[in-house]
Amino acid sequence: MYKAAIGMTPWGTFHVGLMEVTPLSLGRISQLVGLIIILFSFALKIYPGIGTILNMIFVGYFIDVINNFFQINNLNSLIMKCLLCLLGLWIFSYGIYLYISSGLGAGPRDGLMVGLMKITGISVTYIKPAIEFTVIVIGILLGGPFGLGTFIVALLGGKFLDIIFKLHNYDPTKSEHLSLKKFAQQIF
Repeated sequence: MYKAAIGMTPWGTFHVGLMEVTPLSLGRISQLVGLIIILFSFALKIYPGIGTILNMIFVGYFIDVINNFFQINNLNSLIMKCLLCLLGLWIFSYGIYLYISSGLGAGPRDGLMVGLMKITGISVTYIKPAIEFTVIVIGILLGGPFGLGTFIVALLGGKFLDIIFKLHNYDPTKSEHLSLKKFAQQIF
């Protein structure tokens, strides 16, 4: 979505906004924000798992790798761009379900989402957009790009994830994730 013409994801808007005011790459910003979210999450008693740390490191790394080598040919049809955005959002949401349900710890942003769902009892349909609209506003204030796709993702991402969770009878608030401490105890 960074190279497409309909806007970034909400977190992408925030990350690119930060990129505008720092000398860091998009991937490094993603990693740094992930670390800050992990530290903030400790205050909410949301503890990272090995999956959380690996997500933070590798997603940021691959953002830079893909961004440096991947080129996209812009489509001329807004309808086709929106359909591809929705397809991408569905695939992305399914990926979130797959790695969260593994029990190794959600990524920093998704861990915060699940933690807030547990604390508030509010569905992912509403928690995810609340988080994402917050980061959109901050990202725009920092100069991050946004567009129709940004708002499509923010509005529908939580609903898509809720549908996928229900399709698999999965409740992330009831699953126990393997914390780093428990992971280390099992290894050593």
